[in-house]
Amino acid sequence: DGVLMFQQVPLVEIDGMKMVQTRAILSYIAGKYNLYGKDLKERALIDMYVEGITDLMQMILVFPFSPPEAKEKNLDSIKERATNRYFPVYEKVLKQHGQEFLVGNKFSWADVQLIEAILAVEEKIPAVLSGFPQLQAFKIRMSNMPTIKKFLQPGSPRKPPPDEYYVETVLKIFKK
Repeated sequence: DGVLMFQQVPLVEIDGMKMVQTRAILSYIAGKYNLYGKDLKERALIDMYVEGITDLMQMILVFPFSPPEAKEKNLDSIKERATNRYFPVYEKVLKQHGQEFLVGNKFSWADVQLIEAILAVEEKIPAVLSGFPQLQAFKIRMSNMPTIKKFLQPGSPRKPPPDEYYVETVLKIFKK
């Protein structure tokens, strides 16, 4: 009926709007709930951190759909990029400014994205944070925030990693 501007999801109805495109939706929600920095400089930093995390998360999201013979190689690639490209950046940021959060010593959507990425990579590579003490402390802090702690509990709305049934279903849809 034309609601999906580009004929694809996600679609979020909020404040009388029907919003599409993940980045637009997340930016709007972050701005609405004061999770998007106090000024343009902070928003630029948040955007840079989020985009880096998005690059890493893209690898995680497509991993379950790898052919069996490519899984080990793809997992090695995720580990290599996480430990040599992405996590060192966030480790350095947290260490240099000595604050609890990535930007402005205030919780932002970059922090939400980073904890999501850490948890997603750890699901595949449990010891991935072993060389990152700042990120280990960050993970503990974020995981103990009441709303995040509740979200991480069993039975919460947190989506589990894709299982074989999910992967098969998605692959069937895309083969049509």
